[in-house]
Amino acid sequence: MTLQRDSFPNRDSLARALAQRVAQALSAASTRNGAATLLVSGGTTPALFFDHLSKAEITWNKVIVSLVDERQVDEQSPRSNARLVKQNLLRNAAASARFVPLYENTAAASKLVPDCVVLGMGEDGHTASFFPGGDRLAEALDQKSNCAISTMIAPAAGEPRLTFTLPRLLKARTICLHFEGAAKQAVLEKAMAGDDPFQMPIRSVLRSGHPIEIFWCP
Repeated sequence: MTLQRDSFPNRDSLARALAQRVAQALSAASTRNGAATLLVSGGTTPALFFDHLSKAEITWNKVIVSLVDERQVDEQSPRSNARLVKQNLLRNAAASARFVPLYENTAAASKLVPDCVVLGMGEDGHTASFFPGGDRLAEALDQKSNCAISTMIAPAAGEPRLTFTLPRLLKARTICLHFEGAAKQAVLEKAMAGDDPFQMPIRSVLRSGHPIEIFWCP
């Protein structure tokens, strides 16, 4: 495992540091390629990070923002990750970024190749929509697959999901894992102590050989 672990005293200091790191990665990608693609996760954890990132002074008109995964729900639903991103990230300086949704837009989204990915982690060890017991988990984790986006149905997932596959996520030069709290820290330690990705799919990322930057606070 190639892991860089950074701990912060509180949520705000973590959010600021993660926003700075992502902004740096996007600026570097824009310089290299003339554009940059960022994939972010949903849930409650990233809202503060989104707020700080939205104020970063980078060339947002060269940035494409999309989602690591999405529930198959309308954007008006409070469960929509697209709604979360539009309300918390695509404003302030970041209002000029281009957003590419996943739901009902997989043909366009599947063409995206990320430069920077920000993942979360659930207490069951899932990341993206790689859920234990997912009906297409093996396909989504197959690093030999050319598939970019997979559907996923799992007992803990709630709605049917769409998720970028592991091989597409691993194309990003920068991958950050963002989580908070002692319970999630214990989940990480358990994941690192074992090797079955189907039991705890976060292991597929941690053991991929790709450098992973971990951002955590109590």
